[in-house]
Amino acid sequence: MTSVRTRAAVLRAADGPFRIEDVELDAPGYGQVLVRIAGTGICHSDFLPRTPMCKPPIIAGHEGAGEVVALGPGVTDLAVGDHVVLSFDSCGACRNCLDAQPAYCESFWPRNMSGFRPGRSTTVRDAAGEPIMGNWFGQSSFAEFSVVSARNAIKVDPTLPIELLGPLSCGILTGAGSVFTSLGLGAGDSLAVFGTGTVGLSAVMAAKVAGAATIVAVDRNPDRLRLAEKLGATHTFVADTDRLTETIKALAPGGLDFSLDTTGVPEVVSTAIDVLRLRGVCGCVGVQLKPLMVRPDQLAFGRTIKGILEGDSVPKLLIPKLIELWRQDRFPFHELIELFPLARIDAAEQAMKSGAVIKPVLVPGKDTP
Repeated sequence: MTSVRTRAAVLRAADGPFRIEDVELDAPGYGQVLVRIAGTGICHSDFLPRTPMCKPPIIAGHEGAGEVVALGPGVTDLAVGDHVVLSFDSCGACRNCLDAQPAYCESFWPRNMSGFRPGRSTTVRDAAGEPIMGNWFGQSSFAEFSVVSARNAIKVDPTLPIELLGPLSCGILTGAGSVFTSLGLGAGDSLAVFGTGTVGLSAVMAAKVAGAATIVAVDRNPDRLRLAEKLGATHTFVADTDRLTETIKALAPGGLDFSLDTTGVPEVVSTAIDVLRLRGVCGCVGVQLKPLMVRPDQLAFGRTIKGILEGDSVPKLLIPKLIELWRQDRFPFHELIELFPLARIDAAEQAMKSGAVIKPVLVPGKDTP
């Protein structure tokens, strides 16, 4: 095998639609595998190429899952036919990777958010032979096939619905990992979650599993708040409710133990800090949209603000646990998902941005809605 022809959703212009094109991938190299994508989630990070951060043409997609169909040299822990969930890329050798913190890999940015492979090379070409960036988060899974590092492929039970599992590798991992790993929520603790998209609702489900006594969900969307209640929230509040801070603090003596902001909005982060008890911890997922101004009184009583990437988790450890919780009907992440054919990627993007769908999942080969 010298190359692989496949169809992919290519973003040609930052303000343009995705185009389904025939592209050619280099065959898997040393330590890599070729995966036939069964389903790939859409995440807000997949639209960063619409910003100056990363220039098209590019194939995005970083919540892929599918079947291994070919192995590169040196791959010993996977076999053809294995079902895998694809995670973000990391070097596995830097100080943070060795400390079980791969999301803080010293080469995380170029490996995941440039679209290039290490060395700024690309192994994807269009029908005219022109290069396309095809290593978004180490996978570029908005395609029928993807070449990925075997290190970032998590083997799963082949009897599972593989098309649903891709979002476990980022959005769901981030929310659940923030609760289980980063914040370390325990039985009887209290948590307020600001924003009930994929990350926020995954945090709500994880908090219920952890045995939290009080789980607060805050959002502008009443439909999402109703789903949050179904998934484990003990209290829900519309984001613009008067006296929101005082109302939430009153739910636990002195304030809540933990809060988690998934919005990146500085005013929301400030509220997430204000609802905490003395020595409470506020986790901030992702990147704040504007500079965050912190009042002196917000940190004067031992409160902590903590930035979190990918839930501070090791995907090969947490993803199998989330799958087992799902099998036990304790972590129903499928409630967040709606399937779309790959060809309807633009409709899926709009459905997510409008709030109509929480987690769109693209299914290559599915030709009809």
